[in-house]
Order: sequence, then C-alpha cells, then structure tokens
Amino acid sequence: MELIGLMFLALIFLMPLGANIYGRSRIRKLMSASAQTQSEGRVKQHSLTTFHGLFMSMCVLLPALAVILCWLTFAPMVISSLLVSEITRLTGETDPRLLSIFVSKLEALYEGVLKAEFVEPEIRQALGYYSALIIRANIFLYVVTIATAVAGFVLSARHISPRFAARDKVEVIIKRLMQLASGVAILTTIGIILSLAFEASRFFDAIPIKEFLFGTHWSPQIAIREGQAGGSGAFGAIPLFAGTLMITFIAMLLAVPIGLMSAIYLSEYASKRLRNVAKPAIELLAGIPTVVYGFFAALFVAPFLRNNGSVIGLELSSESALAAGLVMGIMIIPFISSLSDDVINSVPQNLRDGASALGATQAETITQVILPAALPGIVSAILLAISRAIGETMIVVMAAGVAANLTANPFESVTTVTVQIVMLLVGDQEFDSAKTLAAFALGLVLFFVTLMLNILALYIVRKYKEQYD
Repeated sequence: MELIGLMFLALIFLMPLGANIYGRSRIRKLMSASAQTQSEGRVKQHSLTTFHGLFMSMCVLLPALAVILCWLTFAPMVISSLLVSEITRLTGETDPRLLSIFVSKLEALYEGVLKAEFVEPEIRQALGYYSALIIRANIFLYVVTIATAVAGFVLSARHISPRFAARDKVEVIIKRLMQLASGVAILTTIGIILSLAFEASRFFDAIPIKEFLFGTHWSPQIAIREGQAGGSGAFGAIPLFAGTLMITFIAMLLAVPIGLMSAIYLSEYASKRLRNVAKPAIELLAGIPTVVYGFFAALFVAPFLRNNGSVIGLELSSESALAAGLVMGIMIIPFISSLSDDVINSVPQNLRDGASALGATQAETITQVILPAALPGIVSAILLAISRAIGETMIVVMAAGVAANLTANPFESVTTVTVQIVMLLVGDQEFDSAKTLAAFALGLVLFFVTLMLNILALYIVRKYKEQYD
C-alpha cells in the first residue's frame, strides 16, 4: 500500500505537468491551423501560451487537492465512527470512554506499536475489519481523486482556443487562492482564540478568576487520579507574571541600548563595506536556536555571575532571573537592531540635508532630526521585541529554573508563564483536571498580552508616521 500511495502522489503531481504541456502544445497547433486556413489574416491570440498551460494545470491540480483535503478532514471521523459501531457489536460496550480506548488500542495494533497478546480478543477480531476499511478508504480516495483530475483535464481542454481569455482565468484563480490563504490565516487565529477560551472557561469553572489573577501562591500539584499523591493545588499566577516581567525587563535593559546604538552606528556612521559585514553578523544571532542560548546561560553566564558575585559579597543562586534576562537580551538584540536600522534608513534624506544646511553637526542631526522622525518605528520594534521576550521558554527553563517565587530579587530563581505552560502539559496528565486546564488559562493571558503589545505597536506607527511623510 505504501508503494501504491507513492505512485498515487507522483501521478497527482505529474498530471498537472502533463496538462501544462498539452495546453501549450494545443494552443500552438490551433494557432498554426488558424494561420493556414485564414487567407485574410491570422486570428489574434488573446493570452500567451504559458497562461493556457497554467490554466489546464490549475484545473487538474486544484480540484484533486480539494478532494484530498476533504478526505483527510472527514475520512478519520467516518472511519472512527464505523470502528466504534463494529467494536460495540463485538463487545457490547456502550461507554464512550471505553470505546475510545478500544479504538486507540486497535489503531496501535494496526500500526504495530502494540502487540496482539496485550489486547482483548475482540480487538484482535476487529483488526481485519479495520484493515479492510483502510484499504477501501484508500481505494476510494485514489479513484475519486484521479477521476476529478481527469474531469478537470477534459473540461479545461475544451476551453483552449485562440480567443480564450486564459490569462484572466489564471489571474482570477490566483486571486481566489490568495483570498483563501488569507481566510485560512484568519480562521486559524479565530480557532486558536476559541480553543483557548473554551478550555480556560472550564478552568475558571473550577478555580475563581480572582484567585488566578491575583493569587500569590502557585502550586498546581494536585491528584489527577484516585489514590495518587498530590496537594490541594494553588493557582495564584502573580508569581508567574512577576517572574515574566522581571526577566523581560532585564532583557530589555540590555537589548534596547545595544540594539539601538548598533542600528544608529550602522545606519549613520559605518562605511558601506563595514555595514555589509556587520549587519549580517548581528542578524546571525537571530538564527541561533534558543536551546543553544539556554546552554550558554546555564553553563557559562550563570556560573560566571555566581562566582564573581561571591567575590563582591553578592549571593547568586545557580539559577537566577539575572542570568536568564542577560542571555535573553543578547538574543533580542538582532530584532531591535535590524528593525531600528530599517526604520532609520527609511527617514527621508532631505531631512538630513536640511539639518546640514542649517549648520547642525552629524550628532545633532541624529538626536534632533533622525531619531524623532524614526521614533514611532523604533518604539514599535521595542514592543515587538518585548512580545518575543515574553514568549521565550528554553532560556528561562535552563537558566532561571521552574520555581514560582514571588520576589523582586533578580539574583534568585523565578519562573515565567511559558515555562509553567510546558510543565503543566508534560508527563502523565488528564485534560479535564484543573492542573492541566491551567495551562490554557495561562496561554489565554499570554495571548492577550502579546496581542495588546502588537496592537499598541501598530497604533503608534499609524498615528505618528504621517508627521514625517
């Protein structure tokens, strides 16, 4: 079946190529025949030959992809429903939770993850039904998809003619695809919001929202099953919010001055040769995985701060907000530097020339003309960098720890919202317990914070940029 599936995918992507070649050759033949039969003059071709080929390719490929997408969306639900019916017939079980477990075992048995001796006889008996169901479903997919592609080929071939507006049709199809892509992006955002809101509402049914937003103790360890050891659970998120703000503040204290000054230097002082080398080198920091930054913070920065802090009488723990904030600031420097550099370079040259004509020095031009003109964009870059810092996880896990301490001391271990989301969702969890649902409540808060920062950045840019147009 795997070989047949690969052959099917190859055929689906080769058919549009063949349709493209056929469409171009057909329009050439029609134009050649028209030139031979027309004695008074040749019929003018409406669209280029390329557009005729693209039109046929799209008519073959897009309907086939639509069929595959629909199959991937609805086939699992249909197959699962048929499996539940078959397992119910074999076992007589009607409890939805047990039926879901039986279906999971059957799927694991089919994929070879689970051995046959570890499942019930009824599940082994249903394996043949499931295998036949999968085969029939795949055959149905192959037949319907190929038939749809062939139908698209035949229908599009009928339209090929010298006066056919293939270019207009291709442009309309591309426009619709762009609209579809935009719609998918919007619907994805709406889906994320709704899923977070739904799960968070379940959490707030169990835990008061006032306790969550204003409580000062975070200890979500509760028993998720009968007989399991665990506490009563405390879900005050203030320590998480405080830790997130502290680490973000430390990171911005480092990143904003260095990033902004490097942008000013590269934009106003550096030679073109130096700029071409230094700018990519700074932006290279943005491509380093965050786990590498985490290793750097845990193995070098944190020990360095602890050893040198003891020399001057400061007591630093091996995991501290200071270490995480400093390394996070290094990571954010390219964001601020690159965005600020682009904003500064977008300031009109006539403002610089006007300042020079009035006798201003280069430093005065930068501080009194260029920076005020670029200020909305710079503020926007800083706000976007703050959003990036708030959402960071790996550096905090490895350098600041996971202890939810409510403290204003940057030398102590703290944790952040994103770290706790990870900790709540790993391991043996049930997704209907307050402990697990707390992750969705934290995610909803984090989503709205970053959304507000992005909206504020857009507002600042739109409100003040017109003053310098």
